[in-house]
Amino acid sequence: MSPTHEEVTEQLIKLIDIRLLDPLEILVDGDDAIDPLRAVIRDRARSWATAIVSGDDRAAVSVVMRAIATLYPGDGPFNPPLDWWRSPFGQAVARRVGHPTAESVSYAVAGAMLGITRQGVHDLASRDKLARHPEGGVRSASVRDRLLREGTRRV
Repeated sequence: MSPTHEEVTEQLIKLIDIRLLDPLEILVDGDDAIDPLRAVIRDRARSWATAIVSGDDRAAVSVVMRAIATLYPGDGPFNPPLDWWRSPFGQAVARRVGHPTAESVSYAVAGAMLGITRQGVHDLASRDKLARHPEGGVRSASVRDRLLREGTRRV
């Protein structure tokens, strides 16, 4: 099921608080200057969630890529744990972008994105309901497309 605007907003606020604002507050020794940033983040998170959940594709991809680059920095490719894909933000990313940095994903990741088992992904790939990738796994875009088709049928 598609995450709601409110669920994505709340998760973005929580992630930014934990990953960015709390460490900054510690660094500046609890300075009250961080509180106004929290208010700004609440407002911006609402608009980011709107772009991700219901904005046009270009806006959604732009917000998703900026958020992931900022909240999950690293030297390697973006590789969140399987549970991340089941979160509201993870589900919104899967629906709007697929995997943001990978053309193909493993059956386990595809299952987490789709909310089914790895065996379920194997069955879908065997029946040509998901496109296999020549180098293994399934195409991230085919997972996204399936999520979009399922969302359309539920409405």
